[in-house]
Amino acid sequence: MVPALRYLSGACSRARGGFPGGFSAARRPAQGRPWPLCQGGRRASTRSFDVVIIGGGIVGLASARALILRHPTLSIGVLEKEKHLAVHQTGHNSGVIHSGIYYKPESLKAKLCVQGAALIYEYCKQKGISYKQCGKLIVAVEQEEIPRLQALYERGLQNGVQGLRLIQQEDIKKKEPYCRGLMAIDCPYTGIVDYRQVALSFAQDFQEAGGFVLTNFEVKDIEMAKEIPSRSKDGKMKYPIIIRNTKGEEVQCQYVVTCAGLYSDRISELSGCNPDPQIVPFRGDYLLLKPEKCYLVKGNIYPVPDSRFPFLGVHFTPRMDGSIWLGPNAVLAFKREGYKPFDFNARDVMDIIIKSGLIKLVFQNFSYGVNEMYKACFLSATVKHLQKFIPEITLQQQTMKVSDNDIYCFLWHCFGLLLTGSTCSFK
Repeated sequence: MVPALRYLSGACSRARGGFPGGFSAARRPAQGRPWPLCQGGRRASTRSFDVVIIGGGIVGLASARALILRHPTLSIGVLEKEKHLAVHQTGHNSGVIHSGIYYKPESLKAKLCVQGAALIYEYCKQKGISYKQCGKLIVAVEQEEIPRLQALYERGLQNGVQGLRLIQQEDIKKKEPYCRGLMAIDCPYTGIVDYRQVALSFAQDFQEAGGFVLTNFEVKDIEMAKEIPSRSKDGKMKYPIIIRNTKGEEVQCQYVVTCAGLYSDRISELSGCNPDPQIVPFRGDYLLLKPEKCYLVKGNIYPVPDSRFPFLGVHFTPRMDGSIWLGPNAVLAFKREGYKPFDFNARDVMDIIIKSGLIKLVFQNFSYGVNEMYKACFLSATVKHLQKFIPEITLQQQTMKVSDNDIYCFLWHCFGLLLTGSTCSFK
């Protein structure tokens, strides 16, 4: 089994001159130029690092940044299978800075989310990254939802979420003039940001500190070295782990940290660790509000979640570009990185059927799943749900096109696990 990341002490000194074949030590770019990425050489060759992080999304880049800032004597490399960083889950999400209200008190997720939100705001201010602290209303539209709403409010207080308050109909109208509801939780600390921009800033910090990024490096195999090319003074193998990509190129290291997003289970298995829990990909379908109707929504508007189901439900989400997203639903995807309805990958489908707990998930949430499939096929069902909160939302279909009405196009996104990884990335 490949060793996990342990406490890093007595680290080897970093070679500042760079590595042949594409790895070069980071240097500050000329003023006004984008930060360069170190890309893999065309020849198969071996390079060595103290720590390698697999995955160039926001979690991997945040981990790399934190490691190199805390342990500046280490040589650290990030491996990313795509040409560019942060193009999958980091670049395909609603961009919400979560406050931490939903999670079990004293749980690690709750602690990380509350602390991570504060650090994200602080970091964006320091780096000049645009964000909006537009707040969120969690709205009860039915009498039966009020006990759940009150319980959620108490949970948020236990988690230390800032500024929470329960508000009545008149205060709902003050916050969201077009929103209808009996009672709501006002969560002013929730915000929005472009997480890909945050991730690329992490990458710049990492490279400025001397880190290395290798793109176009899709990991195929992880194994322990059989030969002994070099040993440290105590006689132990210096770089015992070999990471090989699909082109036959190799990287050697002492430690591996895996942050592989939708492929985290497969990379975990390659490293000799347990692949569970298995990834079951779901695609979220969003509607986009027409620009001239965006005045209907000022901040995030969420329904009261039903604890029987694993999703938060359809909601209203403002974006940094001024648009308003409505959704998502949750539909089983047939490809892990499939952002379109008919994207298909045979291996991904076989893994879903054979390896994952899909059957158990289906039986536990059968009625919910059928309802999500129905809403995905019939837009009027989604709009009817949205009208519970804002009755002015309408949909008029003409020749099977969603146009010339309030809602006029789809955004297709894919997500694997409903975690607030982006908000928690600082912690």
